Amino acid sequence: MDLPRAAEEALVPLSALQHHMFCPRQCALIHVEGLWAEDGATAEGRLLHAKVDAARGERRPGVRIARGVLLRSLALGVSGKADVVEFRPEPFPVEYKRGTPKSHRADEVQLCAQAICLEEMTGAAIAEGALFYGETRRRVAVRFDDTLRALTAQVAAEARANILAGHTPPPRPMPGCRRCSLQDLCQPDRMEKPPRVAAWLAAQLRKEG
Repeated sequence: MDLPRAAEEALVPLSALQHHMFCPRQCALIHVEGLWAEDGATAEGRLLHAKVDAARGERRPGVRIARGVLLRSLALGVSGKADVVEFRPEPFPVEYKRGTPKSHRADEVQLCAQAICLEEMTGAAIAEGALFYGETRRRVAVRFDDTLRALTAQVAAEARANILAGHTPPPRPMPGCRRCSLQDLCQPDRMEKPPRVAAWLAAQLRKEG
């Protein structure tokens, strides 16, 4: 189904949901300001996804495997791509991630968003998918229960609101900053407090007002 241009432009990248849940400022730096910096972790993840995307689809007994599946959800307002979708015959999304399972639910939210896209596109009910982690070489099953679906819808709404408004949240230093490839561009410790010159100018403007 073709969308009106305005509706198409209002869709945000599905990957923004994971970025937003990890850090709303990181999400805005990438998807609003167009900033990016690569480090060893992001390069490893990019190569892993490229390897998965380059592989051909295949068939196994009772399963058809499609790779690089384009996705879209008007309910969430997102579009993107699934690494792998196994049709059993119901769609079963599989997202590939570097490293190991995380303590937060950002990966699960991204996978759940893929499932919601597939449900909207195919009319099928999707109860489960999987995350494959490159370091452990194992799948982690993810059930798309009501709690995860509600969290996914909330994160999608918040991420879209910031992106469509062109809003970049202020920095909020946290332990995850040390692992972020955008740390030098974000400068969370420096930007948490206004520089002295900016503070002085603000004070002068208040006096003149």
